[in-house]
Amino acid sequence: MSTGATRYLSLLGLGFGDCGKGLYTDHFCAALRAHTVVRFNGGAQAGHNVVRADGRHHTFSQFGAGSFEPGVATLLASAVVVHPTALLVEAAVLRDKGVPDALARLRIDARCRVTTPFHQAAGRLREWARGDAAHGSCGVGVGETVRQALAAPGLALRYGDLLRPALAFEKLEALRLALLREFTPRPDPDWQREQALLADASLSQRWLAAIEPCLRAAPPTGIEAIAEQLARPGAVVFEGAQGVLLDEWRGFHPHTSWSTVSTAAVEAVLRDAGLGAPPMRHLGVLRSYLTRHGAGPLPTHDPALAARLPEPHNADAGWQGAFRRGHPDAVLLRYAIAAAGPLDGLVASHLDAIGHAGLRWCEGYRDADGETIAQLALGPKADLDHQQRLTRLLERVRPIYSEAGVANTRDWLERVEAASGLRVQWGSHGPTRDTLEALRP
Repeated sequence: MSTGATRYLSLLGLGFGDCGKGLYTDHFCAALRAHTVVRFNGGAQAGHNVVRADGRHHTFSQFGAGSFEPGVATLLASAVVVHPTALLVEAAVLRDKGVPDALARLRIDARCRVTTPFHQAAGRLREWARGDAAHGSCGVGVGETVRQALAAPGLALRYGDLLRPALAFEKLEALRLALLREFTPRPDPDWQREQALLADASLSQRWLAAIEPCLRAAPPTGIEAIAEQLARPGAVVFEGAQGVLLDEWRGFHPHTSWSTVSTAAVEAVLRDAGLGAPPMRHLGVLRSYLTRHGAGPLPTHDPALAARLPEPHNADAGWQGAFRRGHPDAVLLRYAIAAAGPLDGLVASHLDAIGHAGLRWCEGYRDADGETIAQLALGPKADLDHQQRLTRLLERVRPIYSEAGVANTRDWLERVEAASGLRVQWGSHGPTRDTLEALRP
């Protein structure tokens, strides 16, 4: 199957999320006239904001952030964790915002794991049980879905299973009972509410009935149809979820997402479809400053930045907890680029923050022994002990800031390019794509 007339572009977040992937997906879908956005990792915990010049705003969760563009399809590849009821809710919201056919444009790999109310309840209970050692869950059940599928592969519910109601019901009930046995009662009302979901013997059948509209509009897609979609002439944009600093293997364990953010994960989708390794552009996406929503290390966190850098689309309330801001960090930037895989360039968001926010440039860390750290070691793949050691290190270090703060956009660009060895090709000065400008050839 030839892909000679197809262009492929991927967008990989280089932070802890919230770096502008939605903005750039929207931009490149229009600029390249893309026909498909591929979500290749993560699940319903993603939140990619797109603000249109006409005032429309949507936080894309499972649908591709190019969906405001007429005709652009969303493909949820096999590694994505699908939340069918949340898809229906998001499709209804998009319908009210002028996108009436989001579900009709959706393709879901039949092999995708499925999040159910039981995963969501168990994930919340598990996070509560951790107490002060909470990992930073979003509370939507993605991590629990992956955890359970790894622990008991035979119980894993796949999107294709939903076309066989008897099999789906059998798996749901086995899953519900297995999870119910894992949690003992507690007097807390929130705990009791979630545990009651696991004890509800009628919920499996009611949930299967509730997701019928999703199955009718977007039935499971086989690999042949996926290959056809990906090989269509035009452009395909791969939209990464989360950021590489939250990657399940490269992030700072245990404050990570069950999601792989890398160029290899993108290319695996094409190989799986039998398309080999066609030419592709991989771009890293970063904010002008760092952010982190929820638990985990953020060495350059500065509470004073909250007042200077308002955040209209992220709040401290809810499952993730506090939304924190930090100064630009050359150490984490270099680590993120190494972890993501070979990149062809960078794109940046929130450049309008430079100049008035008082940003400082972190060029290294000082550890508890007074030693200077300029680089984090990239350990062997799947070595979570190494990642946990990095977590403990980052929790103890103090940032070393350059004497001069970040003076202006040009200053920031020069520092980023010197630290990364990559060109910043595009930059945005606001929330809409009309604020983007080409910065470097």
